[in-house]
Amino acid sequence: MIPIAKPYLTAEEAQAAYDTILTGWITQGPRVAEFEEKFASYTGAKYAVAVSNCTTALHLAMIVAGIKEDDEVICPSMSYVATANSIKYVGAKPVFAEINPDNYNLDVKDAEKKITAKTKAILLVHQIGMPADIDAFKKLADKHNLKLIEDAACAAGSSYKGRKIGSHSELVCFSLHPRKVISTGDGGFITTNREDYYQRMKLLRQHGMSVNDRVRHESSKIIFEDHIEVGYNYRMTDIQAAVGIKQLEKLDWIVSERRKIADKYNAAFKDIENIQLPIEEKGYFSNYQSYSIYLKDECPISRNELMQKMLDAGISTRRGIMTSHRETAYKTECAGLSLPVSEKSADRSIILPLYIPMKDEDINKVIEVFRSILVGTPVA
Repeated sequence: MIPIAKPYLTAEEAQAAYDTILTGWITQGPRVAEFEEKFASYTGAKYAVAVSNCTTALHLAMIVAGIKEDDEVICPSMSYVATANSIKYVGAKPVFAEINPDNYNLDVKDAEKKITAKTKAILLVHQIGMPADIDAFKKLADKHNLKLIEDAACAAGSSYKGRKIGSHSELVCFSLHPRKVISTGDGGFITTNREDYYQRMKLLRQHGMSVNDRVRHESSKIIFEDHIEVGYNYRMTDIQAAVGIKQLEKLDWIVSERRKIADKYNAAFKDIENIQLPIEEKGYFSNYQSYSIYLKDECPISRNELMQKMLDAGISTRRGIMTSHRETAYKTECAGLSLPVSEKSADRSIILPLYIPMKDEDINKVIEVFRSILVGTPVA
């Protein structure tokens, strides 16, 4: 079976984890601090805060951005449900807007239509690694005095207008889940250029503790901590950070290799008229966290039938990105909400296997089976 994805982890990561375990410092400590410094440098942000996963990153971003109960935050429904959930965590309401069908990212015109007196922020998602139009949303946020938060769960290594995702906005949240381009098993980051946000997020991720364990350990004098506000246990371990440091060193190479596979798919499928391939406009650079194909109306087979035929041939696929407003957790409050572009994009898209190292024979098998099902011919 050809899997949909696999994390790229080597003996180097295993050795880094092993060495860290032997130091005896396995919770949030020196390796986390090192990882934060290197991640901030990589993204071009002033600061980076390591946390337990991207969902907790989004939660902390909501808190420091001042989003409170009964506020509204505009976001896409076509995103993993954690995007909307993070808004609910602070008692606010996710207001779902449409997406651009060319890139599955939030549509700026529809987002503006959803702004009300209660709107306090826009949560922008870089879907499956394809950057959203950050400048357009910064302009919209400034026009209406809103906070702009980026859900960059899938976007480590992607770039927008020549700059890595992570430094364009005040709060950018990343995931290090195994389905992402680099992984620490699980984990996340928030990057920011604001020192006040940085300091408060460090406080909140560790129970609101005024002095962290590493500072107390390294001090030559007795230090007693205070718990300044109600916080959370959102820490990353040093074992994860040690793995992450090695992963980060390889990130640009990993992205380059992923793009080579995407290029092979694009070349092999470009003549199939009843599908739409990923669109990467000038100034947008995707890490191809996933490779998604949209089936046009004239496609002779349904998405689900196509997925089953691929599975029968030994190839795993996944449905397109979910729509949160149709999930059971949101159906009641979203009753009557119609997002036809999001719904159609979700229902008619398929994600193909893409990971490294992916054998040429497996890439070729995906191409041959996909083409044989849709057009019955080999590569043109």
